[in-house]
Amino acid sequence: MQTISEAISNPKVRRAIELAIGPLLLFALWWIAFKGQLVNKDLLPSPIDTLRDTAASIAAGKMTGDFVHTIARVGYSTLIAVVAGVPIGIVLGARAAIYRSVEFLVDFFRSTPATALFPLFLLLFGLGDFAKIAVAAFAAWLVIVFNVAYGVMNARQTRILAARSMGASSLRIFKDVIFYETLPQTFVGLRTAVSLALVVIIVAEMFIGATDGIGHRIIDAQISYSLTDMYGSILIAGAMGYGLNLLLLMIERSFIHWSGR
Repeated sequence: MQTISEAISNPKVRRAIELAIGPLLLFALWWIAFKGQLVNKDLLPSPIDTLRDTAASIAAGKMTGDFVHTIARVGYSTLIAVVAGVPIGIVLGARAAIYRSVEFLVDFFRSTPATALFPLFLLLFGLGDFAKIAVAAFAAWLVIVFNVAYGVMNARQTRILAARSMGASSLRIFKDVIFYETLPQTFVGLRTAVSLALVVIIVAEMFIGATDGIGHRIIDAQISYSLTDMYGSILIAGAMGYGLNLLLLMIERSFIHWSGR
C-alpha cells in the first residue's frame, strides 16, 4: 500500500496537486472575503451558493446556448484571423523592407484597444453578429501577423545557410526550414489571439446588441441583480479562456515537440 509521500512523489499525482492549488486558493480567498464580510455581502455571494447554482444551470442546459454562441463567435473570428494573418505575416517576415514600411501601422493598431474600435465597426457592419466577429477577428489578426512575421524574421540563419549550401531552392528552404522554424512563434501568437478574441467577444456581447452569449448573460444577470448567476457566468468565461489556451498548448506540444532543439 502506497504511503502519502510515495503517492505525492508520483509525477502525475504531483501535477494534479499543483493544478488543484490555484482553484482551491481562489475558493479560499473568496470564502474568507465572504465570511469575513471584507466585501459588502449584498455584492459578493457565497462561493458555495455560486458553484451550486452554476452547476444547476449547467445541468439544466440553461448555459449551453450562451456557451455555444460565444465559442462559435470566438472560433469564427480566430479562423478569419489565421486565414488572413498567416500568409500576410509570412510575406512581411520574408521581406524585411516591406515589414519596416508597414511596421508603424501594425504596431499602431495592435496597440489600440480593440474596444475603442467598436463604434467604427458598428457603423460599418451594424448591430449583428458580424460586427462582433469582425472586431474580434481584426484584433486577433494583428497579433497573428506580428507573431508570424517575427517568427519568419528570426528563423535560425545557420539552418537556412546550411540548406542553401546544399543547393536547396528558396521554395524548398521555406517549406522545409523556415516554415517549421516559424511554428513555435505562430502558436504563441495563436494562443494570444484566441485569448484576445474571447475578451473582445465577451465585451461585445455585453454592449453591442447581443441577445445571447456569456457576455450577454453576465450583463443581464448584473442588471437583474442575480449575483450567483453573474459570478457563475464570469467563472464560466474564465474557464472557457483557460480551456482554449490549454487545448492549444496540448496541440502545440503534440505537433511541435521539437521546439527549442
